[in-house]
Amino acid sequence: MVAKKGGRTLIIWRHGETDHNASGIWQGQLDTPLSDKGREQALTAATALAPYNPSVIVSSDLQRAADTAGSLATRLGLQVRLDERLREIHAGLWQGMTAGDVAEQFPVEQAALKAGEDIQRGVHGESLGQVAARTSAAVSDLLSNLASEQCAVIATHGVAGRVVVASLVGLDQHTAWQSFAGLQNCHWAEVHEYATAWRIVAWNVGAKPV
Repeated sequence: MVAKKGGRTLIIWRHGETDHNASGIWQGQLDTPLSDKGREQALTAATALAPYNPSVIVSSDLQRAADTAGSLATRLGLQVRLDERLREIHAGLWQGMTAGDVAEQFPVEQAALKAGEDIQRGVHGESLGQVAARTSAAVSDLLSNLASEQCAVIATHGVAGRVVVASLVGLDQHTAWQSFAGLQNCHWAEVHEYATAWRIVAWNVGAKPV
């Protein structure tokens, strides 16, 4: 599928797999590299995304997202713009811990999350509301220079990507958190600008290896 006519299109793209992803470790803003599998995923996804012919590619400055974005930028002859505001949610003390260890050591906080409370992750990390504030500022800056009918690709992370999409279409973060399945590694959402609002055209799309 290529970008629709009329209005602008944003592709919100989660980075490829890392060893931490494969091991179930909270990454947050740890600067972990793509695994061999993640690099292959990025190359495959770049082939599928190239027909959108984006005019700009902007990425979180964490290397797993920036390197994912680079696979598409190299194919199209573009430069990747790095923006630290598109980083993953900061997970505080949970960063570097397995999901099992977090559940065991932070049962009260885990229960609060399951109940839908938007707490700061890992005691001193970020809440979804804080992520929404910084990512919305980044997207606003991007859109201020994106002309009608142009497409932009945002390479980011699982939680941050869902927050970006929810903000664009006017969903509160609690509803999005409860309703959207997480973006899988190297999968993306397509959001298009219609006459009165942004709408989700596709969610959790991924390319199959050739």
